[in-house]
Amino acid sequence: MSFEKYKGIFPAFYACYDENGNISAERSKALVEFLIEKGVAGLYVGGSSGECIYLSVEERKQTLEAVMEVAKGRIAIIAHVACNNTKDSCELARHAESLGVDAIAAIPPIYFHLPEKAIAKYWNDISAAAPNTDFVIYNIPQLAGVALTLPLLDEMLKNPRVIGVKNSSMPIQDIQMFKREGRKSGREIVVFNGPDEQFVGGRLIGADGGIGGTYAVMPELFVKMNELLAKGDIETARKVQDAADEVIYTMCSAKGNMYAVAKAVLNKRAGLELGGVRAPLLNLEEGDEAVVEKTVALIEEGLKI
Repeated sequence: MSFEKYKGIFPAFYACYDENGNISAERSKALVEFLIEKGVAGLYVGGSSGECIYLSVEERKQTLEAVMEVAKGRIAIIAHVACNNTKDSCELARHAESLGVDAIAAIPPIYFHLPEKAIAKYWNDISAAAPNTDFVIYNIPQLAGVALTLPLLDEMLKNPRVIGVKNSSMPIQDIQMFKREGRKSGREIVVFNGPDEQFVGGRLIGADGGIGGTYAVMPELFVKMNELLAKGDIETARKVQDAADEVIYTMCSAKGNMYAVAKAVLNKRAGLELGGVRAPLLNLEEGDEAVVEKTVALIEEGLKI
């Protein structure tokens, strides 16, 4: 199986709201067009950056439908379909497959500490609801409360639809270990680097591409890093990574939620109106406008490298 379509930059797509805080199809479509124009390989829709745990099943469907209307056939689409119960997750999986996404993805169920047997069944049930669609495991232990272990990965690789891992754990070694485990089981799997701050390091240790929550704010910088690595220009790629990291640290210094900052930055950079963030996430607070302005300036500086 060829994994070429999964190699490269996959911005994690933001939830786009109208003035009343409802999902906006038009604003979602505008963001898709902006990112395609910047040369991304695909989009990761409905994950953490899409505020998935605060949206209803219907709202998540609305977002994916808007994305697919614009993006289908032009770039690869991975739809994160996990809910905190199997029934809703399977419904979103079936819906995603009906729209023709390239892959679905899922975190493990959160809150209750389930045994690995239950997690594997949860993932396999979701995959079975979309039997003709690739499946990506989403490993984000710092938020999900449970980490992908090698025995659990081995169990999941018995499912032929499982093609890889979106790895958002901070130890960069995990990427290497997951790639090795795939080969040991007789399969080559895709591993996406998750932490934006270590994209270059993740790619160098073996990640095939990256999925990140700040990519959409500065897609040019991550596309450039990927291109520089392809050329073997590691030194310049490191400089661009440093510039991107400064942007990320600045965004995280705001009082409001980072995704509220991201949407405000995109408004400044591209004139995109994407709304705020869904409560209980905090929108921009007093003083955050200065953070937005500094973030935009830092991106512009990074583009000069």
